[in-house]
Amino acid sequence: MDIGFVGLGRMGQGVAENLLKAGHRVTVWNRSPGPVAALTAKGALAAKAPQEAMQGTLLFSLLASDAVMRQMGFAGALLDAARKDLIHVNMATISPSFALELTEAHEARGLTYVSAPVFGRPDAAASGQLEIVAAGKKAALDILQPVFAELSRKIIIVGEEPRKANLLKIAGNFMIAGAIETMGEAFALLKKGGVDAKLFHEVMTERLFTGVAYKNYGGMILSGNFEPAGFALKLGLKDVNLARSAAEELTITLPIADLVSSHFRDALREGWAEKDWSAVGALAAKQAGV
Repeated sequence: MDIGFVGLGRMGQGVAENLLKAGHRVTVWNRSPGPVAALTAKGALAAKAPQEAMQGTLLFSLLASDAVMRQMGFAGALLDAARKDLIHVNMATISPSFALELTEAHEARGLTYVSAPVFGRPDAAASGQLEIVAAGKKAALDILQPVFAELSRKIIIVGEEPRKANLLKIAGNFMIAGAIETMGEAFALLKKGGVDAKLFHEVMTERLFTGVAYKNYGGMILSGNFEPAGFALKLGLKDVNLARSAAEELTITLPIADLVSSHFRDALREGWAEKDWSAVGALAAKQAGV
């Protein structure tokens, strides 16, 4: 299949490389040239502009935020240059309201828009073990199913409204951020009281909190190993704030999200923006002097 790919951060590189390994013809574009060169060495074609990556059957994009996508013209003029029957698969975590705007902008031009944000870190992207949360028109999802299967361990279909996939992903990231915050505070309490926090983590994750988030992120908090970032702290703050914005649009409150957002901002003031977002779990210990 002829596939374009825009946005080759650490996640995007892994996804694009797996598309190449699966035998697809992949045309890539990125603002910085390094990732493009790395993929062209493995068989990808380099686009001189994003428009050149929009002439195939599919376009995958994985950009940092609503603002970056808007700046590039994905809700407007850039779409005018796309192949008319293009299916655009956006794997980024964006706001539901912007997903709706993108859906309408694509439909107005005869294009198809699918939201497909993912759960997983760069190692999962590279090994094809992502969990893809997808929503869009059934005909497009039917075409995408075998491609998604080449990139993931699980595909979660949310429905035909793309914005709903983004809402699910945002809610998931909010829960992970809440777990990181809770573990950080619990570990700080134990350290302050002279109790072995690593022993506590082993006990809690053996039966009561057996999930990957508790085991992996808890281990990162205890080891203090936050670099290189699998998911940068500044992006974690972005996603928590997306949850807060979505809650405001739906006229509900998320008190814990407000607290977690405040602590993420404190962590930014510590200069931790580029550290892994699990670093916010170390904030409580720093503030407690342990």
